[in-house]
Amino acid sequence: MQRAGYIKVTFQFHREGSQWVGECLELGTSTYAATLEETESELMELVTLHLNTLADLGERERFFSENGIEIFYNDLPKTVTINSVNPDFYVKAHFHNLPVTVG
Repeated sequence: MQRAGYIKVTFQFHREGSQWVGECLELGTSTYAATLEETESELMELVTLHLNTLADLGERERFFSENGIEIFYNDLPKTVTINSVNPDFYVKAHFHNLPVTVG
């Protein structure tokens, strides 16, 4: 049995015309909506679905290992560094709760 934990993923947002586009850089998950808030909310929902699917298929740990995604089991990091930020993009770190899975 695996413990519950957290991962840090990077959300990147930018405008395309009248829409906001959001992408989780580590997962490649993306969406768009009329407002930044809607885009972020939809992206969080899609990231949850993506992570749940990986867990259901038993592929979560392999995917994390191959993509350099670290699982935090105790306290969240006190600082977060985001590199290579394009000034045309809004970028933020997002800590996502991982459910306990039975392996």
